[in-house]
Amino acid sequence: MKKIRLKERIRFEFDHLMSKGPLPPFLFLIFTSFIFLWIIALIVYYFNLIPSNAQQILGLPDTKNYNLLNVFWVVLLRTLDGGVISDDPIDFFYLLFMLIATLLGLTMTSVFIGIVSSVVMDKINELRKGRSFVLAKNHTVILGWSFQVFQIISELVIANENQKKPTIVVLAEKDKVEMDDEIRAKVGDTKNTRVICRTGNPIDLRDLEVANLNQAKSIIIIAPDVPEPDSYVIKTILAITNNPNRKPLPEKYHIVAEIRHPRNVPIAEIAGRDEVQLVVFDYVVSRIIAQTCRQPGLSVVFTELLDFKGDEIYFAYEPKLVGKTFVEAMFAYETSTIIGLRKRDGEILLKPPMNMKIEEGDKVIAISEDDDTIILSGILDYHIDPGAIRTEPQVKERRPENTLILGWNRRAPLIISELDKYVLKGSKLVVVSDLSYVERTILEINYELENHEISFVYGDTTDRRVLDNLVVEQFDHIIVLSQTEMLDVQSVDARTLSTLLHLRDIADRTEHRFSIVSEMLDDRNRELAEITHADDFIVSVKLDSLMLSQISENKELKTIFETLFSAANPSIYIKPAEYYVELGRPVNFYTVLEAARQRNEIAIGYKLHEAKPRYATDSMLAYGVRVNPIKSNRIFFSEGDKIIVIADEQ
Repeated sequence: MKKIRLKERIRFEFDHLMSKGPLPPFLFLIFTSFIFLWIIALIVYYFNLIPSNAQQILGLPDTKNYNLLNVFWVVLLRTLDGGVISDDPIDFFYLLFMLIATLLGLTMTSVFIGIVSSVVMDKINELRKGRSFVLAKNHTVILGWSFQVFQIISELVIANENQKKPTIVVLAEKDKVEMDDEIRAKVGDTKNTRVICRTGNPIDLRDLEVANLNQAKSIIIIAPDVPEPDSYVIKTILAITNNPNRKPLPEKYHIVAEIRHPRNVPIAEIAGRDEVQLVVFDYVVSRIIAQTCRQPGLSVVFTELLDFKGDEIYFAYEPKLVGKTFVEAMFAYETSTIIGLRKRDGEILLKPPMNMKIEEGDKVIAISEDDDTIILSGILDYHIDPGAIRTEPQVKERRPENTLILGWNRRAPLIISELDKYVLKGSKLVVVSDLSYVERTILEINYELENHEISFVYGDTTDRRVLDNLVVEQFDHIIVLSQTEMLDVQSVDARTLSTLLHLRDIADRTEHRFSIVSEMLDDRNRELAEITHADDFIVSVKLDSLMLSQISENKELKTIFETLFSAANPSIYIKPAEYYVELGRPVNFYTVLEAARQRNEIAIGYKLHEAKPRYATDSMLAYGVRVNPIKSNRIFFSEGDKIIVIADEQ
């Protein structure tokens, strides 16, 4: 066994002391300096090295009568201020020890500066790591990281514009500096909202403490881009709700979590109980795609309702409406559109009976620019033009429909299932994909369908020969899906763009009109895709991010969105304007609202065939869609224009 020497022991203890942080080295420096100063003072004092013939020495009251403490003070002054030695009397031994004291002071100062500098740099590095506790209240916490973060933050910034000192905290397993840089580059100006990034694992209880969840108004859990994202989300929910330091019951968290696969919803609900609102990503996107392919322009309506930039859905209590009917409330607002009631017991009714009485404690559900713009107009004369209102047209007899799905991803089975709810028996659906397992999946789906006859064609959707052989002009609706199995988002959207360009050329060549709905992953590619003249672009990730943002502000919105985005009644429909008012005749939107009321519907906006203003006070419309127009403004509709309504059936 090796014998440990004293030198090695001293070195070990010294290294151990230095590794304990900045305070032990600092105390060690003070202690050793103090010892050396006393040694010098003792030598000078006992060997009487102070010149007796000196008239004055700075720090010494009397050169002939002094004590050890006086000498220590003289040495200390030379240590703290090296310039003092220049005024000392010339005596070799005295100056030698004063010089040693001065050099000791310089050394001590240098080491002290080094320690302070090290402490400051360590603190800066610690802050850059994002491990410090967040001192904020009523803030929104985002747990996890994906490219959805930028869209969510952008929406919350807009939502917080009328709030005082709003804060967003992002906690993810990513370097804080990288998160700050990416948010700064992709979100830009956050206006009055402060965005704080922290590095940590959302399923680690200690890391969650950093985000101060107990003081947060809402928590958004994002599914990461990993093979099993739902398991990560569920574990994060458990880490929050079962944390020993959680918010004391009966107080509850407001958690909004994204679940990718519907099969994981039951276990996520068990984990979060009544504290979590689940947004099932695949359900949301598949329902919107299924509805939009049959009603071109519907995706823009959904985006307008979900986007904080435009008009959103709010709840408002108005005591002056108590005792009035729902239809009276509909006409009582000039700049807001009333679509339902929230009863005082929490029940949410979209498009309730027109004669339903509003009771004390009931709130109106309104589409409005902001929560502070839901104001009674006080208008009594709505200038409705009865002569412009058209009677309900004779309903055209429906027929089976032909739908073509180009591409495949995990949402395709849900889209097919949703489409089957809308079409008549005998409708046909063709799926084209170059993935070998799709044919087997379609055979399994076929047994569950009631109205569709489904078939599969193996082929590359970007190959023009494959598309020509399909004779696409025989189809009523075409859906182009993103092949999300590919990891690169831009490559996925590039394939989609190639398919859309081929379809546009085929449509121009055959002069055949069919509706095309395309799924995109990156919203920036939407502008590039517009040259293909597709009817709708479903930016799936954006819609999911918008819904997460909206529900984080008000959890009751989940019920409304689930109703509007499903095949159940009531839902949003886009119908020809001539069904409601006379074309080419100037009318205000009160007239349109009355025409819809006579058919037991609620008019919430319109879609112009040409995306340009029809009256001077209007701004450029989003793809021709205007939700919640000012009701007194006059507008004339022409052929191809549509009215957006909430109705029980199409």
